[in-house]
Amino acid sequence: MHRTLAISGGCDATGHRLDLTVREGILVEDAPSGATFDATGLTVAPGYIDLQVNGAFGNDFTTDPDSIWRAAVRLPETGVTGFLPTLITAPDGTVQAAQAALGRRPEGFVGAEPFGLHVEGPMLSHSKRGAHPPQYLAARASAHDWSPANGVSLVTLAPELPGALDAIRTLTDRGVVVSLGHSDASSVVAAEGADAGARFGTHVFNAMSLPTSREPGLAGFLLTDDRMRFGMINDDVHLDRRIVHLIWRAAGDRMILVTDAIAAMGIGDGIYRLGSLEISVNGMVASRADGGLGGSVLTMDRAVRNLMDLTGCTLEEAVVAATARPASLMHLTDRGALKTGNRGDVVLLDRKGNVVATIASGRVAYVSNPDRLDGELDDTA
Repeated sequence: MHRTLAISGGCDATGHRLDLTVREGILVEDAPSGATFDATGLTVAPGYIDLQVNGAFGNDFTTDPDSIWRAAVRLPETGVTGFLPTLITAPDGTVQAAQAALGRRPEGFVGAEPFGLHVEGPMLSHSKRGAHPPQYLAARASAHDWSPANGVSLVTLAPELPGALDAIRTLTDRGVVVSLGHSDASSVVAAEGADAGARFGTHVFNAMSLPTSREPGLAGFLLTDDRMRFGMINDDVHLDRRIVHLIWRAAGDRMILVTDAIAAMGIGDGIYRLGSLEISVNGMVASRADGGLGGSVLTMDRAVRNLMDLTGCTLEEAVVAATARPASLMHLTDRGALKTGNRGDVVLLDRKGNVVATIASGRVAYVSNPDRLDGELDDTA
């Protein structure tokens, strides 16, 4: 049986009628009849892409890399169809274990696609390490053997470390996207990192040098250098609402929504692991024993809604920050937009921005109301 799904009756984020057909996982102009999803009254948008997911639904990727696939099955509940499993600073062998885990794709898998690893550490500043355990931090930066070919797509490092600029050049030459973060760098050193090839900033205003009257710091550099895009955690915990306004007004067209989610995401209050650390979750706040923040419980669908609430932006503008912009940064030319030839990654939203259904590579990965689906859809691998 062919896998063909027509999505009919919905509108795009601007309110214009949009009908789609997905055949064998790809958006096509037309195809023989198959299953139909009734999208009447819904917004049809590209599937969300999250570049920083430490864990979700009880799974911590640093301590248990094989759990990446378990979380991936459920991330479509939040509209996510593609993500970067993120590893924090950990003992030697952690990255290699995660690289191996990416190669163990479960048979019949349907869910959000992990399209590489985000290695956040160990090449970070001690003074801006946040939740990263100091005993595992590196004194010198290295490109290691990391490349997209062996599963590493994004690397966060502090540009002030010895060897950092050479590491940035090497990683960039291999096709890895380099992000500046967990850094106490001056704006001059940050600019040197960008000159070497870095093009992203990890969770802007968090765990980085901040602007003063005479020194922009890394945060100020990210807001004012047009070469750079940056992630923002808008969970109403990591950033004050006025800071979100500032970011949006200063450089909203370069901002990418990220969740920085930990294992607690999708579960609730309790005690969880983030690598070697114990994290206590109470509501939206995930705290370390020393009182500092330890990741987030934000979901991407909530991040999109929060952006509209906090800035007054349109749904279209919010969706772009979770779709086209991360796809562009990561050179994912086959997703992030609903056009013929792209992957059939689609999220369907109600009027409040809640996820009603998620289609991942043409397969129904989540649906809140099965009555909207008519006909048989072969979802076997």
